[in-house]
Amino acid sequence: MATFNIPMDAFYGVLLIFLRVVGIVFSAPVLDSASIPVLFKAALAIAVSVLLLPVVGSGVSVANLGLATFVIGILSEIAIGVTIGLSVKLLFTGIQLAGQIAGFQMGFAVANVVDPATSAQIPILAQLYNLTAMLVFLAINAHHMFFSALVESYTLVPPLSLQLHSELVGMMMRLAANMFVVGIKVGAPLIAVMLLVTAGLGLVSRTVPQMHIFIVAMPLKILVGLVFMIILAPYLTAFLIDIFSSYRTTLYELMLLMAGGR
Repeated sequence: MATFNIPMDAFYGVLLIFLRVVGIVFSAPVLDSASIPVLFKAALAIAVSVLLLPVVGSGVSVANLGLATFVIGILSEIAIGVTIGLSVKLLFTGIQLAGQIAGFQMGFAVANVVDPATSAQIPILAQLYNLTAMLVFLAINAHHMFFSALVESYTLVPPLSLQLHSELVGMMMRLAANMFVVGIKVGAPLIAVMLLVTAGLGLVSRTVPQMHIFIVAMPLKILVGLVFMIILAPYLTAFLIDIFSSYRTTLYELMLLMAGGR
């Protein structure tokens, strides 16, 4: 009869790695979609954890591991994974915010669709911007930075060594504020065009009061907005590639702060 003899150190090492991977899988863009089955996410996290054990090791000795230390270690590993995934998720939230603002200016605010990631009702233009960002994110292999950041995190922040540095909260607040900056940068061209169109329609309504401006404004804004979206598409793609490519430095700084700033 075959028996499995798994060393306890290896078991706890895989468990700690699994918790960090789970935190990333359930909070990172693309993988956090509600349309992806939870069983698939869990199986992916287990497979990645087993593959990473020989690469990163665990450095955990069960003999020197108390219950309180182990519970704190579980919470810290989940926190590390969620922090890494959430930091990138904030970028996508900013891009989605840009589409929501631009859609409001174009008159698409009343047309909502179901976001597959959150199962919430969002404007259709926000969903378009979000899907575009996901396609660019996958096309330039930016999702690989999750795996590289995961491996590198065990060099900077080994299991059971998370330190709550005072600047860590400050950096997460700056990333949350940067979400609005990204939203304005992504949506600024279209918002500016819609502002000019609105100003022009206001002048027309003053000079030609017989015109039913509210009947003309809606289709005109949608037409102008769609035309400028097509014109601005290459520039939007280049901007998304730039911010996704430069985000590796931000992840490294974030992991340094989780390691205590060393």
